[in-house]
Amino acid sequence: MGPVTASASLEVSGLAFAYPDGHQALFGVDFSVARGERVALLGPNGAGKTTLVLHLNGILGGGTGTVTVAGMPVGKRHMAEIRQRVGIVFQDPDDQLFMPTVREDVAFGPAAAGIRGAALEERVRTALELVGMGDFADRPPHHLSFGQRRRVAVATVLAMEPEILVLDEPSSNLDPASRRELADILRSLDVTVLMVTHDLPYALELCPRSLVLSEGVIAADGPTGELLSDDALMRAHRLELPFGFDPRSVTMGA
Repeated sequence: MGPVTASASLEVSGLAFAYPDGHQALFGVDFSVARGERVALLGPNGAGKTTLVLHLNGILGGGTGTVTVAGMPVGKRHMAEIRQRVGIVFQDPDDQLFMPTVREDVAFGPAAAGIRGAALEERVRTALELVGMGDFADRPPHHLSFGQRRRVAVATVLAMEPEILVLDEPSSNLDPASRRELADILRSLDVTVLMVTHDLPYALELCPRSLVLSEGVIAADGPTGELLSDDALMRAHRLELPFGFDPRSVTMGA
């Protein structure tokens, strides 16, 4: 780990955290993500992935170590700006969609941040276009398919023009076509992406680099294809490839 560079979107250093009941989830996590990188965060259940994600925009805090986003330490002083810079898309889109129409859901964050009028309309239009949902602005979210709702949930975060998009299990519960559509969208975005996933083929398809979080520390950090091809590493951290899937046979997209 070198010094913090201006080009790092995200820098996590010595992050350790225990819950009030004494359960320690993180034991000293170190990694940095450069501007525009797409990185997968892999690991078995209970490895601390969700705990780590909740530190990235200050939902959880009070442990030791530091998280720095675009050069700003995550903490009370910069909280409003950090929340705008780090957009988290949770696993269940219905946690993020609660307004009568798609347009109002996507406008909610920017409006709360004080954006009004034509500028707000532009934010909404751009975010919906980015996820291929431009024609659905006036629809009630609960009339959409699950895959469409997930794309709108991504748009609600993109409307804040974040520096980092954090996705929690983005492919879960998607049919193959929806999964591919979302992959195409994520590849096209000009943001830093940190993707928490159990879906190892999806990680390989979308993220050139992966981190393996295991028992509260980063156990491996390297090119996704190399990590998934390391049988001993995979076994040691209870990472299972789907039956018949050979990461060595997959040609990586750009």
